[in-house]
Amino acid sequence: MENLALVLLLSYIIGSIPTSIVATRIANTGDIRKFGSGNAGGTNVLRMLGWKIGVAVIIFDLIKGVAASYYIPQIFWDPNPLPFNNATPFDDYTVVQILCGVAAVFGHIWTLFASFKGGKGVATGAGMILGLAPVEFSVSIGIFMIAFLLWRYVSLGSILATCAIPVTMFIREHLFMVDIQGYHTLVYFSIGVSLLIVYTHRENVRRLLEGTENKLTSFKGNR
Repeated sequence: MENLALVLLLSYIIGSIPTSIVATRIANTGDIRKFGSGNAGGTNVLRMLGWKIGVAVIIFDLIKGVAASYYIPQIFWDPNPLPFNNATPFDDYTVVQILCGVAAVFGHIWTLFASFKGGKGVATGAGMILGLAPVEFSVSIGIFMIAFLLWRYVSLGSILATCAIPVTMFIREHLFMVDIQGYHTLVYFSIGVSLLIVYTHRENVRRLLEGTENKLTSFKGNR
């Protein structure tokens, strides 16, 4: 299983790229974790540094998830046993893709390059879903946009969009009888990712319940 360990490690490293920190340092604005919410994520960059840098950060974080779940397994995962030790390969390619995507999300949240203090994993998790289930990704984006336009809470939109993914998968599988290889496996893993994203937003959930969560109604100008 050496090849599985390799792709998981590579996915974690790619997920660990601290996009927001790198972008703000290139823009000569300091460490984003010292501004706003203190979170090294795209939303904080949007709020503090403007939409241009913020959108660029979010897109790159999305690409990290796509790369980990879609491209890395194809390039590095070998479906054949290793001849020198008769190792048994992972027999479910979908599981390998999911594990790589989850490793990237872990890397984003607990980044190797910034003292294990990163973002909340939403954009990278979304990229993972885009690579694995583009239909569900489209639905989740629609849910996010509706929630954001109605209430202007990025955190609430992110939580609802994340939770919509396993729900959409369940509906497609059991009501529309979608039969795709590995789809049943993907449903359960998406539930796990959703729970992880909700956990990383636990402080936002508390503020939402208390009515003190910040709305995103405007952006500061790019510096």
